[in-house]
Amino acid sequence: MKIGIIGVGNIGGTLARKLTSAGHEVRVANSKGVDDVKPFADEAGATAVDVRGAVSGADLVIMSIPLPALGKLPKDLFKYVPGSVPVVDTSNYYPRMRDPQIADLDAGEVESVWVSKQLGRPIIKAFNNILAESLSELGRPEGAAGRLAVAVAGDDAAAKQVVMGIVNEIGFDPVDAGSLAESWRQQPSTPAYCCDYPAATMRKALGAAVKGEAPKKRDQLPDKMGALGPNPTHADVVAMNRSLNPLT
Repeated sequence: MKIGIIGVGNIGGTLARKLTSAGHEVRVANSKGVDDVKPFADEAGATAVDVRGAVSGADLVIMSIPLPALGKLPKDLFKYVPGSVPVVDTSNYYPRMRDPQIADLDAGEVESVWVSKQLGRPIIKAFNNILAESLSELGRPEGAAGRLAVAVAGDDAAAKQVVMGIVNEIGFDPVDAGSLAESWRQQPSTPAYCCDYPAATMRKALGAAVKGEAPKKRDQLPDKMGALGPNPTHADVVAMNRSLNPLT
């Protein structure tokens, strides 16, 4: 497939490397332009483009940028992108750690529903509830014991299947997390968020989420991360995330 990725941070960059290695034609862009993203593209085996080049002719688009950066994208970015092309949102809202306050999200609007409105088209929520190190290092062949899962939410069944296929291809079990309106179940500090769970436990965690509880736990993360010390291990972070919502 021809895959455009906008944003090459921890998640976007890891996806670019893995999808290129899987044989896809990957084009990458960031907010600073072609010259800035070219060193990464050359290292990853991808092609450096601007944001319009990332979406033009793509079979799949992955948006992996912070929420505030959405407002800096061209308003007509997806004007000529067919509606059949899946657009994936990997973002998360962290108002105390990175992002400015967004009133609609603070009032309870589901993050990816808000993102869909900003982009002016339907989206699929995926790759937001897995740590970058897990995504980079812990993929396993299909059927492997203990294979980790990634939640995928969205309203377009065909688009969701495309994205779930990509999840499987790069080493993880895709778990259907329901509609986009239900994607709050995989937002930060929910039971399904960044806990390195296999598929069966992921489904249990999605079902255990209680609407309205996660933001309070999310806003405690700066203190909880600080308590882990200056160099927490991957295992430390996973254990901390699991401790927020113990599954019985």
